Amino acid sequence: MKNNNNLKISDMAASEKPVEKLIEYGPDKLSDAELLAIILRSGTRDMNVITLSQLILNSHPVYKGLRGLNFRDVYNLMEIPGVGRTKACQIIAITEISKRITSEGVRESRGLHSSSDIADYFMEQVRYLGKERVYAVFLNSAMDYIHKILISEGSIDRSIVSAREIFHQALKVNARYVVLIHNHPSGNPNPSDMDILVTAKLKKLGDSLGVDLLDHIVIGDGIYYSFREHEEIWDKL
Repeated sequence: MKNNNNLKISDMAASEKPVEKLIEYGPDKLSDAELLAIILRSGTRDMNVITLSQLILNSHPVYKGLRGLNFRDVYNLMEIPGVGRTKACQIIAITEISKRITSEGVRESRGLHSSSDIADYFMEQVRYLGKERVYAVFLNSAMDYIHKILISEGSIDRSIVSAREIFHQALKVNARYVVLIHNHPSGNPNPSDMDILVTAKLKKLGDSLGVDLLDHIVIGDGIYYSFREHEEIWDKL
């Protein structure tokens, strides 16, 4: 009798095969491992694709299940037995698609008309990053989204050096407002002294150019800090 780990999908009952099960009963009836198995398509000589999917979903030392995939990159996925370059890229692609769907859904349903809207739009894009990234988001006078650019990676203080580029881009796309976004990999969004210094300098520069720094939003793990929402700090900058 075959071990369940190396039982081929083709040898399973039709009602247990992930693709047939999805078609017959709907995607909500499949486990996370079965859904991932459909993406990966094949396992290894020693384990079928469902077992391989279970291994991948439980491979992160802290975060188990689908959440753990957000903290993976191609190279550490390839360290998992049975995961080569192609499968690693498939996993990264599906997690990126998921993040983009979530972000676009927020933007289309509510627009970006408040600090919470902007934070929600960027939350899935940056909350899992292992290093800081700083973005500038450009809005028109109606506070509609125009464009975003990556300012720096690895350190918030580099955005001071890039201030000229931020406002050059703002004027280029006829933006009325700029919002600065960056993440804290620690998950704690409370601003550092450097965050406050950067915000003050960019706010002052924006005032002089007629392109207002509307807010600086720091993204943590599922939570955010908005300078604008903390008026006692914002008004003193």
